Amino acid sequence: MEEKKYAVLIDGDNVSYKYLDSILGEMTKYGIATYKRIYCDFTSSRAAKWRELVRDNGIQAMQQFENTAGKNATDSTLIIDAMDILYSGNVDGFCIVSSDSDFTRLAVRLKESGMDVIGMGESKTPRSFRAACTVFTDLELLLESENEDDQISRRRKKKAVKTSVVKVSKIENVIIEIINENNNKGKKTELGEIGSRIQKKYNDFDVRQYGYSSLSKFIDEIDSFVLSKENHVVYVTLKEDSDTKNEVIAYAERCVRNSGKKGIELGVIGQKIHVMYPNFKVKEYGYSTLQKFISGTNMFRIESHEDNRKFVFLKETDEN
Repeated sequence: MEEKKYAVLIDGDNVSYKYLDSILGEMTKYGIATYKRIYCDFTSSRAAKWRELVRDNGIQAMQQFENTAGKNATDSTLIIDAMDILYSGNVDGFCIVSSDSDFTRLAVRLKESGMDVIGMGESKTPRSFRAACTVFTDLELLLESENEDDQISRRRKKKAVKTSVVKVSKIENVIIEIINENNNKGKKTELGEIGSRIQKKYNDFDVRQYGYSSLSKFIDEIDSFVLSKENHVVYVTLKEDSDTKNEVIAYAERCVRNSGKKGIELGVIGQKIHVMYPNFKVKEYGYSTLQKFISGTNMFRIESHEDNRKFVFLKETDEN
């Protein structure tokens, strides 16, 4: 079955550059991005990061000068381009990335023409645009897992690698997400699917860059996975390690208990777990973030403070 083709159109004046990797990664679930365009005023200082990302990710930069204060030329140009692409008949759907309600009518119009419309925007995105899309995803949710991993591993010593090679840890996270996604659907994960999904996210991925001659050997060397063969088909599963999971939960309980009634900050307990169990990854156990892992044990309560910090408490403390 041929994969669907999508046009990914990003409102660069309205969405931060930090979401780009998450956006392109999410789109691999739907098909191939045959059009990748970012619309913004690249002459402005705030677009410096966008200029760099456009160059490094093979994205077409659509320059839009701000001719009149308060008037957004980006919106109009994106809408016109979307209609041109629609009439070209070259795509099966669109991904509109913006937190602006101005694209609501565009989404409706594209759906009326039989197009899939994948919407992505920040949590502030108005309900009108969300409802107009076939699927809408909050960008903060896509970035949440990556940011949490970065905070936990902030003090880890980094090995020198070529900037052109994707880190193995990033590839590992992609594979874990694919397996968990298939597990939720009751589906086994084939080696071929993993190779295809990685290639769509990182089109220059090549196992030879890491010193391997085959994808199966590359994955087999990553401690998180187990390869098996059935009827000449290779499947990839997560390595089950309930002992480590139980040890981490017990350690987390001790940390929270030692903190007393004041609780312990989620980021602090994450750092402690990383130091004690450097190879532990919540994604291997079906959780997207440490917060969801902690909450899933039913032993802890997580409370958010006004400064957005989150603290962990033992539930039994509430009962005493």
